[in-house]
Amino acid sequence: MSVSLINGSYIVAGLLFILALAGLSRHESSMRGNILGAIGMALAIFFVVLGVMLGTYEGAGTEPSDMAAHTAQATVSQAAPPWAIGIIVVALAAGAVAGVLRAKRVEMTGMPELIALFHSFVGAAAVLVGWVTYFEMAVSGHFDGLHSGELFIGVFIGAVTFTGSIIAYLKLSARMPSKPLMLPAHNLLNLAAIAAFLVLTVLFVLMPEGMAGLGLLVAVTVLALLLGLHLVASIGGGDMPVVISMLNSYSGWAAAASGFTLDNNLLIITGALVGSSGAYLSFIMCKAMNRNFISVIAGGFGGEGAASGEEKDYGEHREVSAAEAADMLANSTSVIITPGYGMAVAQAQSAVADHTAKLRAKGVRVRFGIHPVAGRLPGHMNVLLAEAKVPYDIVLEMDEINDDFADTDMVLVIGANDTVNPAAAEDPSSPIAGMPVLEVWNAGQVIVFKRSMATGYAGVQNPLFFKDNAAMLFGDAKERVEDIVRVL
Repeated sequence: MSVSLINGSYIVAGLLFILALAGLSRHESSMRGNILGAIGMALAIFFVVLGVMLGTYEGAGTEPSDMAAHTAQATVSQAAPPWAIGIIVVALAAGAVAGVLRAKRVEMTGMPELIALFHSFVGAAAVLVGWVTYFEMAVSGHFDGLHSGELFIGVFIGAVTFTGSIIAYLKLSARMPSKPLMLPAHNLLNLAAIAAFLVLTVLFVLMPEGMAGLGLLVAVTVLALLLGLHLVASIGGGDMPVVISMLNSYSGWAAAASGFTLDNNLLIITGALVGSSGAYLSFIMCKAMNRNFISVIAGGFGGEGAASGEEKDYGEHREVSAAEAADMLANSTSVIITPGYGMAVAQAQSAVADHTAKLRAKGVRVRFGIHPVAGRLPGHMNVLLAEAKVPYDIVLEMDEINDDFADTDMVLVIGANDTVNPAAAEDPSSPIAGMPVLEVWNAGQVIVFKRSMATGYAGVQNPLFFKDNAAMLFGDAKERVEDIVRVL
């Protein structure tokens, strides 16, 4: 198969990936973007596998039978043997079945940890590619300084991504505490690891052969695995949405590094797209949360990691029933709904959509206020509301709606906590001080849908629950919203 044909397919796939990213930037076009990305990936896999199965050749007007006459200007890759093709087919089938089954079974609330797990696969693949390439170079006895450096860097980024993603998965799935790990001199540990990596890279480029080269590769792999573990373990629950996009960026750079190692242009293009878009998203989210970008991506460098605090006594809270809440809503002219992770857990989005339609039919102005990091994944709430067919034009971002709370009769906080915490704006001593939040407490009345009085994911108590204009509606969010709909 002509190398030109394969490279042409790579260009088409790359364009589809770019169109996919453009589509994912807006709710209205997100489904189309997702489909374009899937088509691009299917195209890329098809031509990569076909090239491996049939072999590739390059040369003007050259066919495989004419290769002997064009040795100087042709590049030839032999077709894979039947046993290798069998392994490829089995791997593709197993991956496809596993992916489809997992995608069909996962709930939206499980998407953050699933994505973290996927990132770990990319990291592991980068490490394995680097190691296999090293052994191929060792067998052939041909070590090139540039390729040795690419290989070494790819292994480092991949290993950091692998263990970092595993820790993120464990935190997001509540298999380990979300509180940040604060080892003594943790900033110095991170700096020392980076410095050691730079030294090891120089040494490996200078002497990649023999036991010295193998020892250096082992050392950087272990170092990167430990660094990835420490980086993410040092970041607490409040910043985990940023960590997901950060790991997405890391996985992209790991893929790009593998592309250089394998001399695969599509991997380089795709990895660069994922790496740069993930980094930019992390920057946007850090800005939205008033977090230092370098601090978060460096595992809390320069501070004490992510927000984490203790419960405080703010007095007594007030409770209301679903019937009372329905009566208050019936007498309102404007309502803002601020959803959070609790809505996703209760799968209440459809009930909330029905509730919204009921209120709008009664002439009540209803809008949604979405915090940039509501839930545990960027765009989490937007996706849920889109699934429930909530009109796009009434779903507003925090910056668009924050000034409107003061003129709003009622706010329904459905499963949100940290993103509506007034301590961020009013208490300089709070661990989340300075983080922009939805200022729901400025509304006439606030009803908070919550299962209990427990703190949010950042571990910080919320004084909103104890304000005079706020009341708690306890129980499953879906059930309570359905109770209100029945009363209305």
